Amino acid sequence: MLDIVSPAARTLKLQPEDNVVVAVDTLEPGRANAVGIDPRARVPKGHKMAIVPIEVGAPILKFGQIIGFASTPIAPGEWVHEHNVEMHDFTRDYQFAEGAKHESVLPVEQQATFQGFRRANGRAGTRNYLAILTSVNCSATVARFIAKEIERSDVLRDYPNIDGVIALVHGTGCGMASKGEGFEALKRTQWGYASNPNIAGVLLVGLGCEVFQIGRMKQEYGLVDGDTFRTMTIQETGGTRKTVEAGVAALRDMMPAANRARRETLPASQLMLALQCGGSDGYSGITANPALGVASDILVRNGGTAILSETPEIYGAEHLLTRRAATREVGEKLVGMIKWWEDYTSRVGGEMNNNPSPGNKAGGLTTILEKSLGAAAKGGTATLAGVYHYAEPVTAKGFVFMDTPGYDPVAATGQVAGGANILCFTTGRGSAYGCKPTPSIKLATNSDVYRRMMDDMDINCGDVLDGVSLEAKGQEIFEKILTVASGEPSKSEALGYGDAEFVPWQIGATM
Repeated sequence: MLDIVSPAARTLKLQPEDNVVVAVDTLEPGRANAVGIDPRARVPKGHKMAIVPIEVGAPILKFGQIIGFASTPIAPGEWVHEHNVEMHDFTRDYQFAEGAKHESVLPVEQQATFQGFRRANGRAGTRNYLAILTSVNCSATVARFIAKEIERSDVLRDYPNIDGVIALVHGTGCGMASKGEGFEALKRTQWGYASNPNIAGVLLVGLGCEVFQIGRMKQEYGLVDGDTFRTMTIQETGGTRKTVEAGVAALRDMMPAANRARRETLPASQLMLALQCGGSDGYSGITANPALGVASDILVRNGGTAILSETPEIYGAEHLLTRRAATREVGEKLVGMIKWWEDYTSRVGGEMNNNPSPGNKAGGLTTILEKSLGAAAKGGTATLAGVYHYAEPVTAKGFVFMDTPGYDPVAATGQVAGGANILCFTTGRGSAYGCKPTPSIKLATNSDVYRRMMDDMDINCGDVLDGVSLEAKGQEIFEKILTVASGEPSKSEALGYGDAEFVPWQIGATM
């Protein structure tokens, strides 16, 4: 009988100072592995194994950074996870702006290009939608009725340059304070979507008696009804049926102008990329996230903008961003947002380490510090040019940060409201997500989830573990960004995702 020798299980030591390695393959006691230390128990792939003795209270180091502290003595070969790792606060040196560098941007004639829609205000769309927005949840059903009636009539067949009519409904707009953080965030979100360059025309539908008054929004932004913007309320129009009829008529009136838009060659500097991750795993910070960071850097060199967000998921890694801040003021603004979140979570009985989620932990992430270090890698290496509040219009070019929750639909909603016209979303566990009006490109962190969910995933980044360089994968992602921006449907678009993922951040009490 022949003895079959299985190949050595692969491991990764990410930085010389790390006291753990990541299991690329499952590590089993008695089976050879690349680090040469026999595991004391099974270590699932994507998880961590100690390679030196770690005393109680000593830091656990991965990426060359602290991801937690040993809660028990940890011997070489032990699985390092929740059972022997705890988290507590520690001092971080923010080194404001010390690592800032001048970003060299290619001349326009040398920039990569895509086929997009040039808008009258100089911005560029990657899609050409008509949107129905609602001021309040009470008008959500009517908005959906209007969209269904347009779909049923098949009128869009006569307007081939319109990508569709979308009803972007939400769960708030009343039972809230008429001023303060929550109201301002909703106002910025609504206006941000109404003015996103991927939307050619907007119908805003309200009930009539809600806190979030359409008339107030129009007055504050200087808006008037016209060829690309119409408003109505159910109460003033005369009820459900009359509002549906009026809404359909308004959208029909907008269609000829929207259909006149044509794709043309535009520079990549017109792209604003939302950086997202969800359903992360132990590979996220090794494959897809840093590869997306490379793509982000390429976009910045081409004069474009990349938006990192999810403040609770850069917690513990914010010092790596403040060092790259263009100025001390930019870095301090980011730290101020971290402190707001610490206060916010304490007020509502939460904690910053309520992350990672159960799925993240099953995939190998132990603490929010570990997750944040991987998540921040999406931002590449470019100088942090600006920091924005939720749904605030992004005006800076280059790499920027927007304050959002970590919950993916809420975070992406803020980025799209800020102006993002393309989105990349990394996932290791297999997130099912899409985003209208902004196309979402899904990046799998490992080959298993890519094969299992091939209908959802646009790019497999798991081959980085097999030797594909991050530079090559980042270039592949950037080229995909250009083709999707030019009209190629992403996998989530082909599946029909995006109508239900508009989720404005609800801050404050619901009354």
